[in-house]
Amino acid sequence: MFRSARVPAAFAGAVAVVLVFAGCSGSGGGSGEAVAEPSTSAASPGASAPDGLEAFYTQQVNWVSCEGYSTDGTPLGDNLDCAKVTVPNDYADPGGATAQIAISRSRAGGPKLGSLLVNPGGPGASGLALASVADGTELAEKFDVVGFDPRGIGASTPAVTCLTDPEVDAKRRDDDVDMSPAGIAQTEAENRDYAAKCAERTGPDVLAHVGTYDVVRDMDVIRAVLGDAKLNYLGYSYGTRLGSSYAETFPANVRAMVLDGALDPEQDPTDEVILQAEGFQKAFDAFVADCMRQQDCPLGTDPAQADENFRALVDPLIAKPAATTDPRGLSYTDAITGVQQALYSPNLWGPLRGGLQSLRTGTGDSLLMLADLYEGRADDGSYSNLNDAFNAIRCVDDPPVTDRAKVGEADMRYRQAAPFLDDGRGTGNAPLDVCAFWPVPSTGAPHTVDVPGIPTIVVVSTTEDPATPYQAGVDLAKQMNGALITYRGTQHTVVLDGEACVDDAVIDYFVTLEPPPADLTC
Repeated sequence: MFRSARVPAAFAGAVAVVLVFAGCSGSGGGSGEAVAEPSTSAASPGASAPDGLEAFYTQQVNWVSCEGYSTDGTPLGDNLDCAKVTVPNDYADPGGATAQIAISRSRAGGPKLGSLLVNPGGPGASGLALASVADGTELAEKFDVVGFDPRGIGASTPAVTCLTDPEVDAKRRDDDVDMSPAGIAQTEAENRDYAAKCAERTGPDVLAHVGTYDVVRDMDVIRAVLGDAKLNYLGYSYGTRLGSSYAETFPANVRAMVLDGALDPEQDPTDEVILQAEGFQKAFDAFVADCMRQQDCPLGTDPAQADENFRALVDPLIAKPAATTDPRGLSYTDAITGVQQALYSPNLWGPLRGGLQSLRTGTGDSLLMLADLYEGRADDGSYSNLNDAFNAIRCVDDPPVTDRAKVGEADMRYRQAAPFLDDGRGTGNAPLDVCAFWPVPSTGAPHTVDVPGIPTIVVVSTTEDPATPYQAGVDLAKQMNGALITYRGTQHTVVLDGEACVDDAVIDYFVTLEPPPADLTC
C-alpha cells in the first residue's frame, strides 16, 4: 500500500529541478529558539473543555522561531512561527503521560476571521511546512494558517521509531518478490521483526495512541488553545480521514471543512488498496500517452506495449541493481517506488521520463532520487520517521488482515488492476503484512460517517487521482451530506495548487461559508 499525501504543484516543480541539478537537503530536529519578541496565544475564555481536560484546553501557546523544527528536509519559511502543544498520551488517562504536538503558524496578513488548521495526509507526513500553503491568497489575509505534525510524527514527541537509518537502507534493498512458501515465510519473519522493533524502540503505550482516534482529539485541543470557538480545517488525502473523524467526534465544533483527495471511511482496506492500484495504472497510462508524444520515449511508440516495455526495464533489477553514483545502487523496490512517486503529479513526469531513459542505459540515479523523496531520505543518509509513522498509524486505524486466502486473492487482484506493477511472480499466495503482527490492537474499523446537523462541508475529488480514486470523494460527500467539487485531471489533490476554478470556490467558502454551486466541475 502506498501513502496518499499531498504533492503540491509548486513543490513537484521544484523537485523536478532538484532531480536535474542537485539532491535534496535535510535539516536536523530540535527545539526552536525564541523569536526576538515571543508571542503567545491562549484559549478563549468561553472555550469548552471535556471534563478532566481543562488544563490542556486552556494552556498558553508560546510561539518561537521554527529553526530546528523541520525533520523532513522541507524548509520552514521565516514567516512561520512554531510551538508545542501538550496533550495526554491517553485521553482516558489525562493525568498520565503526555505528548508534545508541534504546530506552525503563518499569521493572517489583515483582520482575521480565525485560524485554519491544515494537514497534508500520509499518514505520517509532517504538516509544518503546509502553513505556507495559502500564501498570496485571501485565506492568508484572513486566517492564521496553522500546520501540525500529528502525534508520533516529525517534531512531535515522543516520535514513532522503528528502524535505524542503516536498517531502512537495507530494507529498501530487499525486494521481497518471492511468492513461494519459503519466500513468504522470509518476508513474514521480516515483518514480525519490524513490528517487534517498533514496540521496543517506541513503546506499546505510545503505539497504541498514534491513530486517528487520538489525533482528532489533539486537533480539538489545538483549536481551543488557538482561541477558536469552532474549527476551520483543510485536509488532504489521509487528512480527509482526520476531517471526517473530527466531524464525527466534535460535530458542534465545526465551522468550515474542505477535504481534498478523500478516503472513504466505509471502504474495506483491501478494496481500497486495489482501487489505488487501478488509480496508479490510469496515471501510468496517462504518463505513457504524454511520454510517447515526446522524442525518444523510453517506453517505445505503441501504448499497447508500454507495460511490457516498462517491465523489461525494471525486472532485471531483481537480479542486479542498476549502477548509481551513490554506492547503494538502484534496487527493484526503489525503482518501483520512484516511479510511483512521480505518478502523483504530472509535474514529475519529465523527471520520470528521464529516469527511465537513464535506466535503459543502466543508470539509476534519477529514479533513486525519486525513491529517496518518497522514503524521506536526506543527503546525509538520515531518514524522517515518515514510513515508521505510516505503518504505526495504519496498523492502529484498521483491523489487520490475517486471512491468508484473502491476502493471496488481494495480491492477484492487485496485479490484475495494475499490470505495469506485476512482476509475473504471483502464485495466489502472499505474505501477511506488518499489521498482522502489530503489538497493539487496532482502534478503528470501516464504517459509514453519520454526522447529521453539521455545517456543509466541501469535498474535492480529482477524476484521475492515482492515490485516492474519484469515487471515494463522491461517496464521502454523500455520507456527510456535503458539497462536491469535481476536478478533471490526473494528479493527487488540487486545492491551492493554482487551479482558479477550484481555489476561488474553496476560498470563498472558508471566508463567507457559502458552499460552491451544486456539482461544480473544474
